[in-house]
Amino acid sequence: MNERIEIVKQWIEKGDHDLGTAQVTFLYLPKYSDTIAFHCQQAAEKYLKGYLLFLDIPFQRKHSLNYLLGLISTKIQVNYEIYDNASILEEFAVEIRYPDTFIELSDEDIQQAFEISKLIRKYVLRLMNITVDYEDVKKE
Repeated sequence: MNERIEIVKQWIEKGDHDLGTAQVTFLYLPKYSDTIAFHCQQAAEKYLKGYLLFLDIPFQRKHSLNYLLGLISTKIQVNYEIYDNASILEEFAVEIRYPDTFIELSDEDIQQAFEISKLIRKYVLRLMNITVDYEDVKKE
């Protein structure tokens, strides 16, 4: 397999680690909603960065999903649904990690963050036509 695809898969797997961390935190510490939302955003960010590497598009180390989608849109048309969903996760980037930023998140908000992260993962994998297994976290 070519080296670029291996690196892309590593980015997807790192995103999966963020998503898994969000899931485990939700299962055992659901009141840590800021941490859960942050990791959902981080997962989506890594999925998009993996796709940018696949497309051979350089990117800056920014945490903006809309910035990343803007770069992707220079090569392909990105549908509005992806932009709209990414905008929701955009609020959960690095700023949410500081004590002076407070966002009230309901269980529905958290579920939506999970769904969006998984949607972006599915979207980029379909576009790249590659498979990366993800072991979903389940409460035993």
